[in-house]
Amino acid sequence: MPKLKTSQAAAKRFKKTGTGKLKRMKAFKSHILTKKSAKRKRNLRKAVMTDETNVKNMKKILPYL
Repeated sequence: MPKLKTSQAAAKRFKKTGTGKLKRMKAFKSHILTKKSAKRKRNLRKAVMTDETNVKNMKKILPYL
């Protein structure tokens, strides 16, 4: 079996938790922040678990995570 390449784009965006789940940061926090409420921006700071529907694809492009 040949070595598999990790997708570097995904490796920078996802981290593995102790239980094996994938953690990611939320989108829409980079610019055009003046029209977003403080509550909305505060909630965008928090990390969330990747949805189960995407985990299978993520494990494929992150074989050594």
